[in-house]
Amino acid sequence: MLLLHCPLLLLLLLLPLGSRPQKLPTRDEELFQMQIRDKAFFHDSSVIPDGAEISSYLFRDTPKRYFFVVEEDNTPLAVTVTPCDAPLEWKLSVQELPEEASGEGSGDPEPLEQQKQQITNEEGTELFSYKGNDVEYFVSSSSPSGLYQLNLLSTEKDTHFKVYATTTPESDQPYPELPYDPRIDVTSLGRTTVTLAWKPSPTASLLRQPIQYCIVINKEHNFKSLCAVEAKLSSDDAFMMAPKPGLDFSPFDFAHFGFPADNNSGKERGFLKSSKFGRQTSPKPRVDLHRVCIGNKNIFTVSDLKPDTQYYFDMFAVNTNTNTSTAYVGTFARTKEEAKQKTVELKDGKVTDVFIKRKGAKFLRFAPVSSHQKVTFSVHSCLDAVQIQVRRDGKLLLSQSVEGVRQFQLRGKAKAKYLIRLKGSKKGASMLKILATTRPNKQSFPSLPEDTRIKAFDKLRTCSSVTVAWLGTQERNKFCIYKREVDDSYNEEQKKREQNQCLGPDTRKKSEKVLCKYFHSQNIQKAVTTETIRGLQPGKSYLLDVYVIGHGGHSVKYQSKLVKTRKFC
Repeated sequence: MLLLHCPLLLLLLLLPLGSRPQKLPTRDEELFQMQIRDKAFFHDSSVIPDGAEISSYLFRDTPKRYFFVVEEDNTPLAVTVTPCDAPLEWKLSVQELPEEASGEGSGDPEPLEQQKQQITNEEGTELFSYKGNDVEYFVSSSSPSGLYQLNLLSTEKDTHFKVYATTTPESDQPYPELPYDPRIDVTSLGRTTVTLAWKPSPTASLLRQPIQYCIVINKEHNFKSLCAVEAKLSSDDAFMMAPKPGLDFSPFDFAHFGFPADNNSGKERGFLKSSKFGRQTSPKPRVDLHRVCIGNKNIFTVSDLKPDTQYYFDMFAVNTNTNTSTAYVGTFARTKEEAKQKTVELKDGKVTDVFIKRKGAKFLRFAPVSSHQKVTFSVHSCLDAVQIQVRRDGKLLLSQSVEGVRQFQLRGKAKAKYLIRLKGSKKGASMLKILATTRPNKQSFPSLPEDTRIKAFDKLRTCSSVTVAWLGTQERNKFCIYKREVDDSYNEEQKKREQNQCLGPDTRKKSEKVLCKYFHSQNIQKAVTTETIRGLQPGKSYLLDVYVIGHGGHSVKYQSKLVKTRKFC
């Protein structure tokens, strides 16, 4: 019993046979293993080797025929055909081996082509046929001897396929075995994550063969074979390395699994740019599909998915020695919807406090009740800078980064509605105050100079006093200065953590207050004020704060200043 394992054997079959039956040589295992290692040996060959998977290519509407010989009756036989990216029509048939040459007693061999035609033109007995894109099998525990023909045809498009045939199916077991329950279970579902679990392949758990699991994620459909997946991916896409222990794969760590296409979208080449027949395949659009091999784990979390999106998940057990694979029963799941943002309504002329989580966002709505020519948005960012976007009836009017106090005046429109989007800092949580008004004279926040630092004069330091200065504006405002003694270990990092500009004088102790005064200057170049703070202790450190209080009662804190009195005078 054998399958033909080289073209030479096929030639032996086609040569005239003697008057009595001749057995074909049995499989030379050493030669066979050498040939299997040489993958090019069977390329474009019409002979199927025994016990090795071959890959080949079909042009549309161009049939392809493969041969193999089973030498003895009652031989076990298994044939597996794996379509890749298109349905196949395939048929397996057998015909008897010729026992005598047609030139009776002449001893003259018939021409080779005539012998080939004599054998292959016979229709033979059909054993099995199939049409579709499933991985399909023909298995028989007792097959007759003869010349077997496998005919394949693709009527849809040019396509890849794989074929495996063996006369020792019990011992070969080329494909990883599936567990009794081959389904993939979705064990956890979130807005951006899906956790999958599956039962291990007995090939790994019982036979101890090297099996790894490969997951395929896409938004179109499930795949029936890894071959079909490979057909969808460009040739330069490689399997990704397994994640480090303890870390699950995030398809959107490499920027596109959620999944946006790259700049080469629509330019991906076909499987063959050209062939020896001069035929070409048309370019295929790049598909949103990703795969990753994760070793022998049987639970896995896919993260960074898009909310409210349906994904298809396929799992393949791959024998790393033979590179053969078996598909689990794929599944699909829709991620949960994004949590709906609660929109805060702004009232005309009223300050609203807003808290935003790190990297978070908040939406606010302003709908003036009366017609207006202008609308003013005043924003006071208490900590780090925040991003503000303002849309009027869907049209983007403003997109700015705000640090400290900023005021924006926009052209109004009758019955207009404004949507404000505030995006927080990447460093940490954000706090801010915002005011929207259609009355241009309604200003709750005090105006600020561009520079809100407090300057200390080192030459004017004494053992009991320090002299400082700060800038004002042309608008008359109330300024209050506060002091607090701090340890010598107090540093700039601690000061930075206390830079919440929205905390007003009402949060300070009365004993820390130095004085309050009104100040302004019509000449902006001269809008500077100085103050000497007395009654301090020698060699001590103090944190100084200046608050400017607007007409609406809202205050803004200047940048804190750390000063130290002289120890010896």
